[in-house]
Amino acid sequence: MKQALLATAALAALTVAAAPAHAAPKDPVKALNATIVPGHGVRFTGSVTWTDGTDERGARDLKGVFQFGKKDVAAFDITMKDGDEQQRVIGIGKTGYYSGGFIAGLLPEGKTWYKEKNRGMPDSWSQFINPAEAKTLARLLKNGTTRGDTVSGSITVKELKAVSAWVSAARIGKEHDGVKISYTLTLSSAGLVSRVRSTYALAEDGTTYTSTVDSRYTGWGGKVSVKAPAPATVTTKLR
Repeated sequence: MKQALLATAALAALTVAAAPAHAAPKDPVKALNATIVPGHGVRFTGSVTWTDGTDERGARDLKGVFQFGKKDVAAFDITMKDGDEQQRVIGIGKTGYYSGGFIAGLLPEGKTWYKEKNRGMPDSWSQFINPAEAKTLARLLKNGTTRGDTVSGSITVKELKAVSAWVSAARIGKEHDGVKISYTLTLSSAGLVSRVRSTYALAEDGTTYTSTVDSRYTGWGGKVSVKAPAPATVTTKLR
């Protein structure tokens, strides 16, 4: 009987020792910072839908890349398709290049790009949340609640302006500072953001429109290259 008890105790000890240890949750900000190397970045795709409470429509498709500098996002290249209309925006440092959309009809003959100050996020349908910015990601984690591989919360436009160069560079008036953006981040096993889903509501002419931007991010830390358009195609003047 004593030998049986000893054998059982030994088996229990072996079973405990063999149990797999649960890995500690990865720090998303540290995971992001590890990928921030000049000439490297992340690619993304996305879609936008909106509803006025009775009708829901797809509004836009997104495709682009963020390129890192030494400490943060240094450049981006985004293509936005609204039905048959296509726009493209390139930001490199403090300079922005804009093509397509309403700009196309204002350009002098022979020019396809308009050059001016980098305005960051082209518009509200371009995804307010930029998970490639370490300060932005840290604030999203602070505001949100983490459950498993998702982080859900909300943040105002004013809060984003304080931490996100992507948003602060955009021409967003103070009257929109109180707009609240609800978000859900999905994290990969490496702690990197693989998906961002954000929703916000804006009132116009007595009707409230709710927009949802769903973006997916791939290739964190891979080599990317954002280049300015050919100088001969660029102008700083509009007709």
